[in-house]
This record gives sequence, C-alpha cells and structure tokens, in this order.
Amino acid sequence: MERRKLTIWVLLPLLLALTLVSGIWLGSRLHTERRSLPGIFLLRSTSPSDKLGEVIDLLDRQYVDSVRTEELVDGVLQDLLQRLDPHSYYISATELQAAQEPLEGSFEGIGVEFAIQRDTIVVIAPVDGGPSAAKGIRAGDRILKADSTELAGKGITNDDVMNALRGEGGSEVTMEILRSGRTKPFEVTVTRGKIPINSVATALVTPDGTGFIKLSRFARTTHEEVLKAAAELKRKGMKRLVLDLRGNGGGYLDAATDLADEFLPEGRMIVYTEGRTHPRKDHVATAQGTLENIPLAVLIDEGSASASEIIAGAIQDNDRGVIVGRRSFGKGLVQEHIPLPDHSAVRITTARYHTPSGRCIQRPYGEGIDYGDELEQRYDHGELLNADSAHIDSSEVYTTLNGRKVYGSGGIMPDVFVPADTTEGSGYLSELYFSGALNQFAFDVADRDRERLKGYGSADAFNTHYVVGPEMLQRLRTYAQGQGVRSPAPESERTKHAVAMRLKAGLARNVWGSEAFYAIMLDADSAFRKARASVVKP
Repeated sequence: MERRKLTIWVLLPLLLALTLVSGIWLGSRLHTERRSLPGIFLLRSTSPSDKLGEVIDLLDRQYVDSVRTEELVDGVLQDLLQRLDPHSYYISATELQAAQEPLEGSFEGIGVEFAIQRDTIVVIAPVDGGPSAAKGIRAGDRILKADSTELAGKGITNDDVMNALRGEGGSEVTMEILRSGRTKPFEVTVTRGKIPINSVATALVTPDGTGFIKLSRFARTTHEEVLKAAAELKRKGMKRLVLDLRGNGGGYLDAATDLADEFLPEGRMIVYTEGRTHPRKDHVATAQGTLENIPLAVLIDEGSASASEIIAGAIQDNDRGVIVGRRSFGKGLVQEHIPLPDHSAVRITTARYHTPSGRCIQRPYGEGIDYGDELEQRYDHGELLNADSAHIDSSEVYTTLNGRKVYGSGGIMPDVFVPADTTEGSGYLSELYFSGALNQFAFDVADRDRERLKGYGSADAFNTHYVVGPEMLQRLRTYAQGQGVRSPAPESERTKHAVAMRLKAGLARNVWGSEAFYAIMLDADSAFRKARASVVKP
C-alpha cells in the first residue's frame, strides 16, 4: 500500500505536466481552427503598434475587394501624424525627392528659367553657368520639343516641362528651338547637370547705399549664398542692409542659426529648442560674425514662418536691428526628418523653439481652433491694415536685451508696422495680375522690342530713363479688355501709377532678370522705404 502511494506521488508531477501541455496543444488547435473559419479573425496582440499592422493584414486578406495596401498605409500614416499637430506629416517615396529639392539647393536638369506663354515654353533666362547657358540658349527662345516629346501645344503644364527637361546628370536632351529673327527652328543638344536652386532671390544696392537681400527659403546653401551676396554689396558701397523675409516659409534650423550668427556678437543667444524627450539646446552666436556692425532692418509679413521667425526673433530680442512689416505666421515647432526603409519619410515635431527672451512663437492649434483659416481671420479682423487689430496676449510679456516689452501668443510682432498695400489688392490690378494679362502683355512688348530695350545699356539706365506713358497704358487696357478685364472708370492716379510700375518691372524682368524687377518694384515698396528710413543713421 505504502509503495503504491509512493508511486502516485512520484508520477503526479509528470501527469500534471502532461495535462498542461495537452491543454496548451488543444487550445492552440482550437485557436487555429477559429482563425480559419470564414468571418473570424482574432488579433494576436493588444499592443497599439502591432494592432495597426494586424488590421492592415486583415484587410489585405479578407476585405471583400482587392486592397491597395501601400496607398492605404500612406493614408493612415498621414492622418495619424496630422492628428498630432499641423506640421507633422508623412511623405511618400514618390513625393520625397520633389519635397527635398528646394532645401537641398539643387536639382539635375538643363538650367533655364521658363514661362508658358500661349501654350509655348519660353526661356525667361538661362541659369548663369548652367548647361543651357553654355550652349547659347538665351532669353526669348521657344522650346518646341525635347527629344521626341512635343512641348508646344494646348494644355502643356509645368509638370510636363519638368518631366521632359529634368533628368539624371550626364544624360543628354536634344531640344528644338525657335528663336526670334530666324524663320526655322534649330536643334541644340544639352547635357544635363546640377542646377542650383538659389535661396537669394535677388541682391542689390540702391544709389543711397541701402543693400537689399530677398531670401526665399532657408536651405543648405543659404548661409553661403547670403555671405557671398553681402560681400558683393559691400564692394558696391552698401552702408546698411534690409533683409527681406516676407513670404519666406522657413527651412533648415541650422541655416537660420548660421545666418543669425553673422549679425550677432559672440555669446548672444540666437534661439533655444526644447521638447519632452529633447533636453534644452541653446544656439549661441560665435565670434565669427561678418555682419555684426552693419545697420540692419528685417522685413516680415504673415507669410514669414519658422526659420524666418528665428531670425526676426533673434534680431528683435537682442535689439540688434528693427523688424518692419506685419505679424509673422507663428510656427515655432521643430520637425525632425526621419527616412523610412522604403525611401519614404516622416517629419515629426520633436521640440519647440524659443526666442532669446523665452517666447515660443507657435500660434495655438488643436481642438476647436481653425488653424488653417487663421490668416483669413487676420484679414477679417483688420489686422493687415491696422496694428491695433492684432491679437496680443498681454499675459505673455517678455523683455528684450535693452528692456523693451515684447509679447508671445503667436508670431513676431514688428517694431514698425506697415499695412498691406490696398492698391496691390485693388480689383483692377488684381484682375490684371491674376488673369495673366499683365504678364503676357509685358512679355509680348519685351519680346518684340528686346533689342531696343537692351539699347538702354543696363537695367539701371532703363529704370532711370524709361517711362510707361499714357499710350502704353491704353494699349494695356485694350489688350486686357480683350481678355475680359475691365478697367475702372474713372481710374485713380494711384492705380495708374501702380499698374505702370508693375508693367515697367515686368519689362525689366523679361530683358534683364529678377534683379531688375526688384530694383524697380522697391521704388513703390512702402515696407522697404520704412525699413530704409529706420536704419539710416542721423
């Protein structure tokens, strides 16, 4: 009897283990069978990340229609990131290259600035030092064909032109060109190469020694471009500088801090960033600034964002220069670019940036806030015309280096307010511009009279001596009427002057390029005039 009891106690653990293993095996069989039954799919994990993958797998395997999984995932990722904040987003592999080009500072192509005029690609200007300039392509040339692709005809788009003319560096494209004064087209073969995408839209110095640099983005090449432009302007007699950041939506943080360093003395705070998982990081000026002593004004408006606001905030908080214009956009979030294995990428917000005084200039977003329509609300509230209409949170008060009060709550408020030009927004000028009638008329006149206009010798001489008279304005009115644009009756002298100035600048752009355009437009630019007056030493 005792022996039987002993045997049972010895075998009991083995029997229990066998029972446990059998239960696990039977459970797994039942689980597998349930998963194989029609309409039944059990998720294996409660982890949020695993759950998402399993649901995508479920749809791929069991959804009633075929599923484009890649497009589905792209859409889910985009929606997921957009729920976090307005500036975190997903970039598919096909979109990534186009998104990167403006910030990387170059692309591969033939190197021409072009416009589509009456369904024909017209060269506005070849890029200096580019492949087309080396082959003798010049302003006014019509590109009719690229290899076997017809580029002249109804419905041609910018994308069509880009697809035909861009390509891998070292590859060739044979273009059919029609040039004014020649009755027949001719062919030119161009080897594609690296074409710079410039951050500096234009750099010039006015006769009174005011330098003007228009910056369109903050890319890898921005710092180097501005230094080169400033050195050239100094050589031409620059005594003060107006840095135009209007409409500049930003770009690389390093490009902004490197540029701000040029204006600030050693040890001055430029900006600091801080986030939940990113400890505070200070960006401080070094001793290498080359523009520390030049009188400075910075132009901003509602289109100035991100890196532009870093510059404006650093200059304002350090009392280094005067900020002129209207309240900036209000983007104070730092995005980190993270590539994914399939060559797509995500840009996620990792930190907020703060100006030297401590301001976070990110405007509010989130539940119940119409972030996208905020700029329209500024217009409705009258902020674009009156500084007193701007929303300022008086509870967020900060002080500059010299003790001046500045405010947070979204965007950089300028030191000198300049209302939007109501003439630019007038019905007639707007219709002339947005209908394309003004640009087309300027192109036609410049194209027909190119040699006569070049006879002025230079853009400066053209600006000084050429006058858009009543006869030219009447010809424009007649042409515009044919395009469905009616002139006001009576037409104010201010409107006439604005139209004449814009037409003259358009002629100059078509003959001498963008620098000539800006030189003329600055004469009528109230923000530039106020900025220049603010930095002229008594």
